[in-house]
Amino acid sequence: MRLSTATALFALSLVCATELRAQKAPYDVFPAAAPPYYRVRYEESTKAGELPYAVNYTIWIPEGVKTIRGVIVHQHGCGEGSCKSGLTGAYDLHWQALAQKHGCALLSPAYEQPDKADCQMWCDPRNGSAETFKRCLADLGATSGHPELARVPWALWGHSGGGHWAGGMVLTHPERVAAAWLRSGVPLLKAESGRGGIKAHTLTDAALKVPVMCNPGTKEGVTVKDSRFGGVWPANETFFNEMRSKGGLIGVAVDPLSSHECGNQRYMAIAWLDACLAARLPNNVDGQLKPMPTSDIWLAPITGTEASAAAVFKGDPLKLGWLPDARIAKAWMEYVKDTKVTDSTPPAAPSRVVLKGSVLTWQAEADLESGLAGFVIERDGKEIANLAQQAKNPFGRPLFQNLQYSDTPSMPLVPLKFTDTKAEAGARHSYRVIAINTVGLKSAPSEPAK
Repeated sequence: MRLSTATALFALSLVCATELRAQKAPYDVFPAAAPPYYRVRYEESTKAGELPYAVNYTIWIPEGVKTIRGVIVHQHGCGEGSCKSGLTGAYDLHWQALAQKHGCALLSPAYEQPDKADCQMWCDPRNGSAETFKRCLADLGATSGHPELARVPWALWGHSGGGHWAGGMVLTHPERVAAAWLRSGVPLLKAESGRGGIKAHTLTDAALKVPVMCNPGTKEGVTVKDSRFGGVWPANETFFNEMRSKGGLIGVAVDPLSSHECGNQRYMAIAWLDACLAARLPNNVDGQLKPMPTSDIWLAPITGTEASAAAVFKGDPLKLGWLPDARIAKAWMEYVKDTKVTDSTPPAAPSRVVLKGSVLTWQAEADLESGLAGFVIERDGKEIANLAQQAKNPFGRPLFQNLQYSDTPSMPLVPLKFTDTKAEAGARHSYRVIAINTVGLKSAPSEPAK
């Protein structure tokens, strides 16, 4: 039986809560938030229309950026476990690389949703989360010395209920949203009545101009229709058809390997957001978002694997998914086949390598295309450790920071540190660090530390 979009969304929120209920959420355990990280927390409100749950917001400000150009939001999904996972989102080196490239801050909310509580009370932005989000940007702007945070555009990524939230922000604040990636969750439009306790949104002309990508897993109703997440695809399909039929800049990238977990989607999501940010961010902090260019649009069937340039396509373009340019179309065709998005460029060499006694520390920038799988440690020109072999990710490619269900690093955070327990006592050694991305490409060695 085909579920309505509203019913599917309601069922999804219940399933997410059940799926993650066993993971307790001690919200008093946080990663440190010393600069360049900043954090603000708000208590729950009992006033009508205000956010009924407490929430933490952690933001990362890229080093050396005088004026922030935008905010990239990494929004977790429903349930206690997913809410807890939001505490580490701003510390993700791969997402930081995207923010750094565009002079943006990286923000990760963590809603303190109680066990069995209704996640619609935060993932529908009209229930107080939109206003609390804007409040946090003003407060974090004051704390960090970047008051422009309250005015700049947003690029939104959301998983499950977070996808519902990100899509809802597109529909309610289209003038502020540069682009939105909706992983396994979409809001409800007026195409259906607001059944299942979920209120429908109104689709406006302004929202149709915001680039949106729907990203369900194939086992969420595309190829596996009787799974516990089988209602995700009908909801995505309805949302896509309603927006695209009216000319919306929306596409669909079906993850060919996954169910509700995030899998390898970041390798497509970051590339897509990179293209949208490059095209849309204004030249100055108070400027308006630029319209997406129309000269290199590509089109693709939403459950297909081949895209073609719109200029040579014959047929109704409003029945096909929208892709912004040829580069992203190529990545999309690779992703929807096996998630193996091509990357031929190695990561940057680690920097600021310091040796204190037998402890080696360093800093590293993640490879924008493929993130970081780990590091090789050299002593006196010989490899003594390969930290990539310790990387874990039950949902996709191994990552040095590991990966939780909602696409965030595991806690406690994995430090950029190595202790040499086998160094010869009293001897003077020279150490170098080499970064490895998730497709196995190695950086040049770092400068030596002695």
